[in-house]
This record gives sequence, C-alpha cells and structure tokens, in this order.
Amino acid sequence: MRWLPEPKHKATHESDKAKLRWLGAYLGGKHLDEIDRTLVDRIKFGREKIASAGTTNRYLALIRSILRRACGEWEWIDRVPKFNLFREAEGRVRSLSPLEFQRLRQELPEHLAGMALFSVATGLRQANVKDLEWQYVDLDRMHLWIPSSKHKNGKPHSVPLNEMALSVLRKLQGRHATRVFTFRGEPIVQVSTLAWRKALERAGIADFRWHDLRHRFATWHRRAGTPTHELQRLSGWKTGAMVKRYAHVAPEALQGAAQRLDAFGGDEMATPQRQTAQT
Repeated sequence: MRWLPEPKHKATHESDKAKLRWLGAYLGGKHLDEIDRTLVDRIKFGREKIASAGTTNRYLALIRSILRRACGEWEWIDRVPKFNLFREAEGRVRSLSPLEFQRLRQELPEHLAGMALFSVATGLRQANVKDLEWQYVDLDRMHLWIPSSKHKNGKPHSVPLNEMALSVLRKLQGRHATRVFTFRGEPIVQVSTLAWRKALERAGIADFRWHDLRHRFATWHRRAGTPTHELQRLSGWKTGAMVKRYAHVAPEALQGAAQRLDAFGGDEMATPQRQTAQT
C-alpha cells in the first residue's frame, strides 16, 4: 500500500498492480523481514512454471524494487535479500516481408488494417496507437507526440509522420471527437482479437504478434539505411541497446565504413614489400 501511490506515474503502474495481486498468494500476510531468499526462490520457480523467464523476471524485479525502497528510503527493514533473476534469451525479432504484410492487411478488417499500417509507419507501441488522441496529432506540421505520462520510457516522444501514416489519419478525421482509432463509433480497447488471429491464419502467417509490427518498422528502417541514432529517436528507445538487435538485418550498411581503410594504401598494404637490408 505504501509502494503503489509512489510510482503511479509509471507507464507500467497498472501491470504492477496485477503482478502484486498474483504475488498475494505468496506474500499475503507476510512481514517485510519474512521475505527472504527462500521465499523469493519459491516465487521465482513457481512463476517460471507458467510464464517465460522474461515475464518471471519482471515479477522478481518488482519485489526487489519494493524491498530496496523499504530498506533505503522508508527504513522499514535493515537489508534486502540477494537473489538472481533468470538469464534471458536475446530478444525476439520477428518481422514480415512486404508481400506478407500486404497479405495480412488484405485479410484484416478495415479498422485493424488501418491500425496495422499506422503501427509499421510510426513504430509506436500497441497502447500508444490504440489510445492515440487527436489532441496529440498535428496533420499540418506532419507530427504527433506522446506525453511522458503515456510513454513507456517516461519521457515525451515526438513522432514525425510520413505519408504512409498521414494517409491513415486523413481517412479517420471526423469519425470521433477525441480518439483516433475506433470501431463502430467507440474507442478500440483490444487489438489481439479473434479477427486478428483469423486474419493471420488466412494470410498464412504464423508466430506473429501485434508487437511484432514494431519490429517490422525497425527492421525496414535498418534495411533502408537509417542510422542507429536516428532509429533510436524514431522508436523512442531510451538507450541504443534495443537498436543493436537489428544490426544483423542490414550488415551491408557497414560496408562503406569498412572500405574507408582502402584509401590508406589498398593494394600496396595488402601486398607485403620485401625490405632491403642496409649495409
């Protein structure tokens, strides 16, 4: 109860509350100093039975954050138990070819097809697309922004709009007073619906989630030669670590950099010269 009001500005605040509800089966009725390594390991391996290592780590990280706050700031406990998170596999990168994406769009109902095209045009996360409001869109300046309260990294995110994104927005003007994406006059609350899954099936696309549209955005930018620092800003990533996941997509982008050394000798450097002994 002490923790919940403090990080309410976080984009993950609601998911934190859901995690704490699940953790109640293990932590309900416990004093803070009863949460030791043994108990945390029970939670760790209990959660891992029903979720991925990455998801389990989010639960463990939440426990650690609360305990650290209770120790370092609230001074309710003297120490924080040490425990390890699972080692996570390298992040998933699942994209689509242009032909696959075209097939998917043709199979999607109109409201989801527009959202999918807008997602790959801007790289915005699902929640930011679904909840986008007209007050944050400026068609004349070809620009939209996501306020810090609605952005995952906690900072405002500015998004330049290309023609692909603008074409979607122009079709939707006037349909709703506040929300951009709607269905039958009401704001869209869910995208991973039966209609989405059926469209994937008809398009012959397997192992693809809505979030993977963001991977498609990043992958195609890399293939188009967008530099790392520009892609980081376009995607709204806090650090360049996420961008590095796409380095393998376009290795040819480094070819020009590798060839710069050719100017320092080329063939002459490649062929060793016999040194003449001095007498």
